Amino acid sequence: MTDPVPRRSALWLLGGALTVAAAMPASARGDAGARSRVERLLARLTLDEKISLLHGAPDPAPLGQAGYVPGVKRLGIPPLRLADGPAGVRVTAHATALPAPVLLAAAFDPGLARRYGEVIGREGRALGQDVLLSPMVNLIRTPYAGRNFETFSEDPLLSADLVAAEIDGIQGAGLIATVKHYALNNQEKDRRSVDARADERTLHETELRGFEAAVGAGTGAVMGAYNKVNGTYACENSALLTDVLRERWGFDGWVMTDWFAAHSTARALTAGLDMEMPEGRYLGTALKSAVRDGAVSERDVDRAVRRILAVLDRFGLLDGSAPARPDRDAREGAAVAREVAEAGATLLHNDSDTLPLTGGRSIAVIGPTGATPFVSGGGSAHVVPDRATSPLTEIRARAGDGTPVSYTLGEDLFGRPFPAGVLDPGFATEGQGVDAGRTWAYDGTLTVPAADAGRWTLVLHFSGDPLARPEVLLDGDELFPVAPDFGEYFMGGLGTAAPDGLAVRRGTRRLTAGPHRLRVTARGGEDGLLFRLRRITPATRAADVAEAVGAARAADQVVLFAYEDATEGQDRATLALPGNQEALIEAVTGANPRTTVVLNTSSATSMPWLRGTGAVLQMYYPGQEGAAATAAVLFGDRDPGGRLTQTFPADDGHHPTAADAHRYPGVDGVQEYSEGVHIGHRWYDARGVRPLFPFGHGLSYTSFSYGGLAVRADGSGALEVAFTVRNTGRRDGIAVPQVYVGPSPDLRLDQPVRVLAGYRRLALAAGERRRVTVRVAARTLSSWDPAHHAWVLGTGRRALWVGASSGDLRLRASVTVRTG
Repeated sequence: MTDPVPRRSALWLLGGALTVAAAMPASARGDAGARSRVERLLARLTLDEKISLLHGAPDPAPLGQAGYVPGVKRLGIPPLRLADGPAGVRVTAHATALPAPVLLAAAFDPGLARRYGEVIGREGRALGQDVLLSPMVNLIRTPYAGRNFETFSEDPLLSADLVAAEIDGIQGAGLIATVKHYALNNQEKDRRSVDARADERTLHETELRGFEAAVGAGTGAVMGAYNKVNGTYACENSALLTDVLRERWGFDGWVMTDWFAAHSTARALTAGLDMEMPEGRYLGTALKSAVRDGAVSERDVDRAVRRILAVLDRFGLLDGSAPARPDRDAREGAAVAREVAEAGATLLHNDSDTLPLTGGRSIAVIGPTGATPFVSGGGSAHVVPDRATSPLTEIRARAGDGTPVSYTLGEDLFGRPFPAGVLDPGFATEGQGVDAGRTWAYDGTLTVPAADAGRWTLVLHFSGDPLARPEVLLDGDELFPVAPDFGEYFMGGLGTAAPDGLAVRRGTRRLTAGPHRLRVTARGGEDGLLFRLRRITPATRAADVAEAVGAARAADQVVLFAYEDATEGQDRATLALPGNQEALIEAVTGANPRTTVVLNTSSATSMPWLRGTGAVLQMYYPGQEGAAATAAVLFGDRDPGGRLTQTFPADDGHHPTAADAHRYPGVDGVQEYSEGVHIGHRWYDARGVRPLFPFGHGLSYTSFSYGGLAVRADGSGALEVAFTVRNTGRRDGIAVPQVYVGPSPDLRLDQPVRVLAGYRRLALAAGERRRVTVRVAARTLSSWDPAHHAWVLGTGRRALWVGASSGDLRLRASVTVRTG
């Protein structure tokens, strides 16, 4: 794959270079001068110094960031600090906790994505960071993937647009962006070992499109994925790292591993890897030995170092011309965080005008995330926010003194104390302390009352290192085993910390009536230990639901907050809401049909309870300003402007990876992308499967009409699609018209029924009409031809639709696509 860079890629590259150049000091803009500076440095570096730049090391002054690369002080090469940042800068200091990228994507607004990136870029530099380990652009392929909330979409075009815009924002603020995870890292299950197999056409038309756009935007770095791609680990895959990334797309930055994702020395370096993180098992001492033994040429070392230095020089980090680090602007960050949360709020269902809420009529708020702020998911996306209020607080403030607002828990997150007599002998379950250097042990009996037999959840609250938490055995079974890999540090963002700051873990078992042996061993370690042991049982669940039902009956309106707590390192097992939430929703909606369910979930959710609800508002993980944004949308102060960037399946049995273990999670370590180019909404169209909610779906508090469709081919293979959108309601609102295009009759390739070809986000006043033109690029009208390893334009008569979603297509036309 050594074809020249395609014309569009070249334009992308040029545009990205110009954007970054505008933010760089003048001394970094002269290519000849930069090359000369890099080459002079390279000539002066010793082999040891070169190798020190190719791997991570311990930070002598850690700031809680993910990685550190020591510089070479004698030559003025600065150290690099690398921070996670999908939804804000992840260090130990306070930063703006932005909404999850999937909520940003729901706005269908590249301009907003650029501003989102600007906030992260500015804060990253203000907080002493040099490289951002973001954005993530892997496609949402399966609804179970644990990191779906960290990325944008199931659609290649939308993902490409947004990642390019966000990178422009990040790097325009002077922070080096890292697009990840290259490539096919679309699940957490077996992510370190699974072999993701996709044919050449599937790769280029789906997953790689976003990465190509990131390169076009000038991303400074690319992070290689953990998994294998077509039999070879991604971080030593020359087809990906050299043939596609560098020779086809012209990438001139550096490639780093995901954390501990290296597997070799010579093979990885020669394939195109430049940096191993967070340490140097393969590109440290082993690399030096390989050079001395002749297994690796020093020219390969120089090539990797040159790539890193070139990016540092481009950002003014070698000649001291980088702008001074700014101060944090927490107010501006908060303003953008709120704007994104409001823009991405997606109204899925609204029966009988349940929303907006009506002032002066009583409101019952139900659910744990109604009173506990749900800021972010777990893992790399977790940020220490400046502040975070609860939806209950914001709803009460917005409702005012004339509107009664009650609150009930509904679903217990942290457990209830053990009643007297259940444990024999008893111990201080609400606060058992263990002194430093001591070990405390308990061996007793838990007696389950006959009326409370069934599903018990024991909840452990504890201080200190998660790896040193108490060991709790119930009938010989460890209830809280330590998660493998980095799992203990990638727990979710909601229920893994109690309100007083103790860490929380849960273990669920079905218990019969009668005695059960309970054994606890707790070690004080160096600093001592404090822990609590609580329980959630059938009886406590029933009491919580009954209390919620009572509150719902007594109120005019109900807002029920439901959650799903996702995290890096593990996938979901089902689309259903966890715990007792489905039963809670059904009971509450049965008591009061004017119930709005607010979803704080990572991805698609099944809704067997949908028909009984008044409204469903999808807020994902809304960041530090999410509560205020949620209240603003609930009361109609803001129109819900979000649209789904992923199809919501009806249930676990009807989606692209359902009931096919070869597709997900893989069989015998191999995962097959046998759906080909039919990813996401394309699969539903191809199979004729009706989803719960289609891609692009989202309701407004007003209504819109579409008309006057006109399509013109411009002679370059692109199209100009013009139409009129009118706000036909009595309120101002947000429309997101979408353009879809059908297959080419001239291509003998399996093509989607239709692909997203363009879109526009419109704010229209009541009664306003606007003529809109959407340009459909030749690339969108092209398919990858594996026989020629190139894009080929899909000529001939092609259908074109405009609508409010992939399932609500209101206008149709056809146009002849031709070249020349």
